[in-house]
Amino acid sequence: MLKSIYDFIHLKKHRLAGLIINWVFRLLFIAAALVSAYHWDLMNLALSVIALFLTFLPGIISKKLNAIYPLEFEIILLLFIYASMYLGEIKMYYLKFWWWDIMLHSFSGLIISVIGFSLVYILNKEQSIEIKLSPKFIALFAFCFALAIGALWEIFEFSMDSFFRLNMQKSGLVDTMWDLIVDAASALVVCTIGYFYMIGKVKFIRRFEKRFLECNPRNA
Repeated sequence: MLKSIYDFIHLKKHRLAGLIINWVFRLLFIAAALVSAYHWDLMNLALSVIALFLTFLPGIISKKLNAIYPLEFEIILLLFIYASMYLGEIKMYYLKFWWWDIMLHSFSGLIISVIGFSLVYILNKEQSIEIKLSPKFIALFAFCFALAIGALWEIFEFSMDSFFRLNMQKSGLVDTMWDLIVDAASALVVCTIGYFYMIGKVKFIRRFEKRFLECNPRNA
């Protein structure tokens, strides 16, 4: 009984903190959109609106997967959106720093792979589903999941450049292919580590699993 009360209070605090942090970033993008509108900077206005929409991703992902991610993971995801859309596109860090795009795609591969792993983890823990997946299949699924999301992002960039005359693809095909290669490489690292963790060879990511289970006591 006491543990259930503790889990409920902990969950409420987590959701409140996540909501506050989300709205800090949303207010930043709303302010950027207003400034862009005032100066009639339609490109930055569009980017600010897109970035604002993307801040709802953590909530959408949690709702779709029926899972609550640790606050640290939500912060990393929001910082990624801030670094890619605000610093990268609006402040043009992609042009100022040659390594900015590579760094962000490396992080995106890591983040998406973790989401893919957690998705299959929840399915494996679900008592109503009798099929139990092997560590190799889970690692393969997470890798393919990360590549699929990376490909969808490249389609999004191409669409934005085509319809709104943006420059999200920078050097076109070369940029797209390097982005996908970096996505695949970072996803492969995560999936390899995840596989060895599931077969008991790696221990250092147990802390993330513990935090995930604390936020989702029903899956413990």
